[in-house]
Amino acid sequence: MELKQRPVSELTPEQLSRRTLNFGSGLERQQDWLTVDIRSHVRPDLVWDLDQLPYPLPEHHYDLILAHDVIEHLRAPLRALEEAHRLLRPDGRIEITTPHFSCSNSFTDPTHLHHLGYYSFDYFTDESPWSFYSEARFEIEHRNIAFHPGRISKFFAAWANRHPALYERRLCWIFPAWFLFFRLRALPARSTVEGA
Repeated sequence: MELKQRPVSELTPEQLSRRTLNFGSGLERQQDWLTVDIRSHVRPDLVWDLDQLPYPLPEHHYDLILAHDVIEHLRAPLRALEEAHRLLRPDGRIEITTPHFSCSNSFTDPTHLHHLGYYSFDYFTDESPWSFYSEARFEIEHRNIAFHPGRISKFFAAWANRHPALYERRLCWIFPAWFLFFRLRALPARSTVEGA
């Protein structure tokens, strides 16, 4: 499939002024969002391969980036998060959903390149011993392991979210999760903080 990217110059001033960015939007859209997708047939505002960096969008502009079921498809999710950090205004948020690594769909979908867990985005926090992988910094405002709806799963979800390390180490293959939700707040990059 040859990608015919739409030049950013074709975006209207009104589209460029929008403060919510939807990555891998598919058919998910609202009037005040700027939608970005690799597939032109879903008619996004901007046709763009999210693995191609940098994204042709204004720096420090967006209040919110939505990345629903897209990060697991990217070749370099670390770089995509760094790019999102560059586009977010200070204190802007990114909301991410992705299958939990124990979900059968995480491995069933042949387009999934990565299988993520509860702690995957800790790498962007100063609290992580692995924070040296990136200078982009986020605060994890919220994260949640979600399970398929049901009475037992509702109880189990509450327990798993109170004990995520134990759940992922010992029980996730017995009681598989469905997906993960994250809300991250953009903080100054580490090099900016260290240079202050």
